[in-house]
Amino acid sequence: MRAVVIEGAGGPEVLTVREVPAPVPAAGEVLVDVVAAGLNRADVQQRRGLYPPPAGASDVPGLEVSGHVADPGDSGFAVGDAVVALLAGGGYAEQVAVPAGQVVPAPSGVGLVEAAALPETAATVWSNLVLQAGLAAGDHVLIHGASGGIGLMAIQVGLALGAVPHVTAGSTAKLDVARSLGVDSLINYRDQDFVAEVVAATDGHGADVILDVVGAAYLARNIEALATGGRLVVIGLQGGARAELDLAALMGKRASVAGTTLRSRPVTEKTAIMRAVQENVWPLVASGAVRPFVDRTFPLAEVADAHTYFDSGEHTGKILLTLA
Repeated sequence: MRAVVIEGAGGPEVLTVREVPAPVPAAGEVLVDVVAAGLNRADVQQRRGLYPPPAGASDVPGLEVSGHVADPGDSGFAVGDAVVALLAGGGYAEQVAVPAGQVVPAPSGVGLVEAAALPETAATVWSNLVLQAGLAAGDHVLIHGASGGIGLMAIQVGLALGAVPHVTAGSTAKLDVARSLGVDSLINYRDQDFVAEVVAATDGHGADVILDVVGAAYLARNIEALATGGRLVVIGLQGGARAELDLAALMGKRASVAGTTLRSRPVTEKTAIMRAVQENVWPLVASGAVRPFVDRTFPLAEVADAHTYFDSGEHTGKILLTLA
């Protein structure tokens, strides 16, 4: 089968498509013929040599796919079923073997190619905003990086739950996408202080929940922006991994900070998350309250071009690789 191989740490040029042995599903796994694969920042970090796959995972990048079941094993699926899957690796390929619990039926309301944009974003958002931070109706939620796949999913899920989103992005055009979803509190981080903007927009209350992809560079300001009893969830380290934490400020607000990853979680946890996504997010997709935002698609052979485009930062929403 064809799959993407990383020749060595570096830029997009290290990505090549080669013939490799097809995966053989183990007990408890489902073999999927891939239709499309989502491109995520974790893939870029793996390409750069900064984020190796977990032990036992495929060296082929790719953390989410859509496709058809080729071998269901004892999963209860049937050959040909349209599915999406959350992976620890292996998605940039014609076939992938996935633990059955991480495979769910593709949601109705979107095409199967578009559906590849959903597993990682939906699992990340639901597990962090809802299961971790307990986002509820009426909460003010600050979403950093609002124009990315996770940010746009977080906005839609937050609105569907009755929360009030406040979002940051680096350009008017990217903020306009959030505006089109019904967000009123729009913050351009290049020329606005997100702490002051959120505090003003909430009449001094602050953010009950913050979903952060930046990390160290925003830690102190995120704590400042939190409401009393607020919850900060850090899911990315684009702004570094080390920073000082003012424990007095944290304690004074009776606030909490959590850091999470998804890729390295055990299969049992990923299974529970994907079941929660199927139960809670897929109905929102079917109703149109949540939809995938796909910026561009690239055929697998143009994977280097897809990564070059991702690295440019010009995209809004997801970039997909297609294998039709």
